[in-house]
Amino acid sequence: MKSHSPHRTAPLLVSFSGIDGAGKSTQIEHLRDALAASGCTVTQLAFWDDVVVLARFREGVTHKVFKSEKGVGAPGKPVQRRDKNVRAWYLSLLRSALYLLDALHLRRVVARACRSGAAVIIFDRYLYDELANLPLQKGVARGFLRFARALAPRPDLSYLIDANPEEACVRKPEYPLEFSRRCRQTYLELAKIVGMAVVPPLPMEQAGEEVLKLFQETARHTGMWETANRGAAGVNFSD
Repeated sequence: MKSHSPHRTAPLLVSFSGIDGAGKSTQIEHLRDALAASGCTVTQLAFWDDVVVLARFREGVTHKVFKSEKGVGAPGKPVQRRDKNVRAWYLSLLRSALYLLDALHLRRVVARACRSGAAVIIFDRYLYDELANLPLQKGVARGFLRFARALAPRPDLSYLIDANPEEACVRKPEYPLEFSRRCRQTYLELAKIVGMAVVPPLPMEQAGEEVLKLFQETARHTGMWETANRGAAGVNFSD
């Protein structure tokens, strides 16, 4: 996926990751709008909908076996989700097998998207969000992480939208606060391992500016779209 040619023709592959409620969807929308304003064609994909293998079956298992509730809930009335926050060792083994299937399917999805003619491919979540569910403090899990990464296409730019867990849980009260805190630490650890670009917890407008700046730096580094950068630079990221 990588090229440093000033005449690069391959699309730029961008992914957004982070804990639930971090503001990924908002930042994706802001970046997509900025690119559209600059004349760039964008293909947006959702990892769960477009990549995950046996998604409906996996979701059904969590509801029937673990009694996981659907939906997001509301402040003061969180739903009782029991899926990725259930961390038994045997589930980590099962997840690892499924994640390998997802990594292999991701190769096909990215290859197909590259033929779409879009200048930028944006993923709402990526394989990294699955790997964040594994106990990365263990050597075996880290070895698996390296293997899974080798199977999957590497994005040109991987954003980690960091967030204060307390604020994220207010926006999306799906999981207990303590779980969100642990997830945040895992994501930050994962970011160091795989080289993700961390957007720190900022007001939404400032976070959008940081997202755009990182994109422009990547676009320049890969020799793409000086015109797009100039056009996007004038976009207002305020809500």
